[in-house]
Amino acid sequence: MLGRLSAWIVQHGVIHRSLGFDYQGIETLQTKSTYWHSIDIILYVYGYNYLRSECAYDVAPGGLLASMYHLTRIEYSVDQPKEVCIKVFTPRRDPRIPSVFWVWKSVDFQERESYDMLGIYYNNHPRLKRILMPESWIGWPLRKDYIAPNFYEIQDAH
Repeated sequence: MLGRLSAWIVQHGVIHRSLGFDYQGIETLQTKSTYWHSIDIILYVYGYNYLRSECAYDVAPGGLLASMYHLTRIEYSVDQPKEVCIKVFTPRRDPRIPSVFWVWKSVDFQERESYDMLGIYYNNHPRLKRILMPESWIGWPLRKDYIAPNFYEIQDAH
Protein backbone atom coordinates (compact mmCIF):
# COMPACT_ATOMS: atom_id res chain seq x y z
CA MET A 1 0.00 0.00 0.00
CA LEU A 2 1.50 3.29 -1.11
CA GLY A 3 1.12 6.06 1.47
CA ARG A 4 0.82 9.77 0.78
CA LEU A 5 4.49 10.50 1.56
CA SER A 6 5.73 7.54 -0.47
CA ALA A 7 3.68 8.69 -3.47
CA TRP A 8 5.13 12.20 -3.11
CA ILE A 9 8.69 10.80 -3.05
CA VAL A 10 7.96 8.68 -6.14
CA GLN A 11 6.92 11.86 -7.98
CA HIS A 12 10.40 13.25 -7.28
CA GLY A 13 12.08 10.16 -8.74
CA VAL A 14 13.81 8.86 -5.60
CA ILE A 15 14.12 5.09 -5.30
CA HIS A 16 12.62 3.58 -2.16
CA ARG A 17 10.12 0.95 -1.07
CA SER A 18 6.99 1.48 0.99
CA LEU A 19 6.61 -0.96 3.89
CA GLY A 20 3.07 0.19 4.64
CA PHE A 21 1.93 1.44 8.02
CA ASP A 22 2.70 0.28 11.54
CA TYR A 23 0.11 -0.33 14.27
CA GLN A 24 -0.07 3.42 15.03
CA GLY A 25 -0.63 4.37 11.40
CA ILE A 26 2.92 5.68 10.88
CA GLU A 27 4.14 5.21 7.33
CA THR A 28 7.36 3.19 7.04
CA LEU A 29 9.74 3.48 4.10
CA GLN A 30 12.78 1.41 3.18
CA THR A 31 15.80 2.61 1.23
CA LYS A 32 19.40 1.75 0.51
CA SER A 33 22.20 3.88 1.93
CA THR A 34 23.02 5.26 -1.53
CA TYR A 35 19.60 6.97 -1.75
CA TRP A 36 19.30 8.07 1.88
CA HIS A 37 20.87 11.50 1.45
CA SER A 38 18.37 12.43 -1.27
CA ILE A 39 15.44 11.24 0.83
CA ASP A 40 16.54 13.04 4.01
CA ILE A 41 16.80 16.37 2.16
CA ILE A 42 13.39 15.82 0.53
CA LEU A 43 11.81 15.00 3.90
CA TYR A 44 13.28 18.10 5.51
CA VAL A 45 11.98 20.28 2.67
CA TYR A 46 8.61 18.51 2.94
CA GLY A 47 8.44 19.70 6.57
CA TYR A 48 9.85 16.87 8.70
CA ASN A 49 11.77 19.23 10.94
CA TYR A 50 12.21 17.05 14.04
CA LEU A 51 14.21 13.84 14.32
CA ARG A 52 12.57 11.92 17.12
CA SER A 53 15.08 9.07 17.27
CA GLU A 54 17.61 7.00 15.39
CA CYS A 55 18.49 3.43 16.22
CA ALA A 56 20.16 0.54 14.45
CA TYR A 57 19.85 -3.23 14.44
CA ASP A 58 21.33 -6.33 12.88
CA VAL A 59 18.77 -7.83 10.49
CA ALA A 60 20.21 -11.37 10.51
CA PRO A 61 23.53 -13.07 11.25
CA GLY A 62 25.71 -12.42 8.21
CA GLY A 63 22.98 -10.25 6.65
CA LEU A 64 22.31 -6.55 6.37
CA LEU A 65 22.51 -3.88 9.05
CA ALA A 66 19.70 -1.33 9.36
CA SER A 67 19.48 2.18 10.73
CA MET A 68 15.98 3.48 11.55
CA TYR A 69 15.04 7.15 11.65
CA HIS A 70 11.78 8.36 13.20
CA LEU A 71 10.87 11.80 11.88
CA THR A 72 8.08 14.17 12.89
CA ARG A 73 6.53 17.09 11.06
CA ILE A 74 5.83 19.64 13.77
CA GLU A 75 3.54 22.50 12.79
CA TYR A 76 1.95 25.29 14.77
CA SER A 77 -1.52 24.50 16.20
CA VAL A 78 -1.56 20.87 14.97
CA ASP A 79 -2.68 18.30 17.55
CA GLN A 80 -1.50 15.18 15.70
CA PRO A 81 1.80 15.83 13.92
CA LYS A 82 2.66 13.66 10.93
CA GLU A 83 5.32 11.01 11.48
CA VAL A 84 7.38 8.72 9.27
CA CYS A 85 9.85 5.92 9.89
CA ILE A 86 12.71 5.36 7.45
CA LYS A 87 14.74 2.14 7.43
CA VAL A 88 18.12 2.48 5.74
CA PHE A 89 19.83 -0.82 4.91
CA THR A 90 23.57 -1.28 4.39
CA PRO A 91 25.78 -4.32 3.75
CA ARG A 92 27.68 -5.82 6.68
CA ARG A 93 31.04 -5.89 4.88
CA ASP A 94 31.31 -2.10 4.52
CA PRO A 95 28.42 -0.56 6.49
CA ARG A 96 28.30 3.09 5.44
CA ILE A 97 25.34 5.44 5.63
CA PRO A 98 25.35 9.21 4.99
CA SER A 99 25.01 11.06 8.30
CA VAL A 100 22.03 13.37 8.72
CA PHE A 101 23.86 15.43 11.36
CA TRP A 102 23.92 18.47 9.07
CA VAL A 103 20.13 18.29 8.65
CA TRP A 104 19.04 17.25 12.19
CA LYS A 105 21.69 18.02 14.85
CA SER A 106 19.88 15.88 17.44
CA VAL A 107 21.15 12.71 15.74
CA ASP A 108 24.70 13.30 17.02
CA PHE A 109 24.85 10.88 19.97
CA GLN A 110 22.37 8.45 18.39
CA GLU A 111 24.51 7.83 15.31
CA ARG A 112 27.57 7.56 17.53
CA GLU A 113 25.86 4.86 19.58
CA SER A 114 24.90 2.93 16.43
CA TYR A 115 28.51 3.17 15.28
CA ASP A 116 29.78 2.00 18.67
CA MET A 117 27.44 -0.98 19.00
CA LEU A 118 27.06 -2.14 15.37
CA GLY A 119 29.96 -0.61 13.45
CA ILE A 120 27.86 1.40 11.00
CA TYR A 121 30.05 4.22 9.70
CA TYR A 122 28.09 7.46 9.21
CA ASN A 123 29.80 9.44 6.44
CA ASN A 124 30.43 13.14 7.22
CA HIS A 125 29.59 12.82 10.92
CA PRO A 126 31.82 15.38 12.70
CA ARG A 127 32.62 13.34 15.85
CA LEU A 128 32.14 9.69 14.95
CA LYS A 129 33.89 7.77 17.73
CA ARG A 130 32.94 5.30 20.42
CA ILE A 131 30.53 6.65 23.01
CA LEU A 132 29.74 3.66 25.28
CA MET A 133 32.61 1.21 24.86
CA PRO A 134 36.29 2.02 25.51
CA GLU A 135 38.27 3.20 22.48
CA SER A 136 40.38 0.03 22.69
CA TRP A 137 37.34 -2.29 22.41
CA ILE A 138 37.52 -4.73 19.50
CA GLY A 139 34.34 -5.61 17.65
CA TRP A 140 30.71 -4.52 17.58
CA PRO A 141 28.77 -5.93 20.59
CA LEU A 142 25.22 -5.77 19.17
CA ARG A 143 25.94 -7.68 15.97
CA LYS A 144 24.41 -11.13 15.99
CA ASP A 145 27.69 -12.73 14.93
CA TYR A 146 29.71 -11.02 17.69
CA ILE A 147 31.75 -13.35 19.88
CA ALA A 148 32.25 -11.96 23.37
CA PRO A 149 35.81 -12.13 24.70
CA ASN A 150 36.35 -14.68 27.47
CA PHE A 151 38.13 -12.13 29.64
CA TYR A 152 37.20 -8.76 31.05
CA GLU A 153 39.56 -6.22 32.52
CA ILE A 154 38.30 -4.91 35.82
CA GLN A 155 39.45 -1.39 36.58
CA ASP A 156 39.58 0.32 39.94
CA ALA A 157 36.93 2.94 40.50
CA HIS A 158 39.27 5.39 42.19
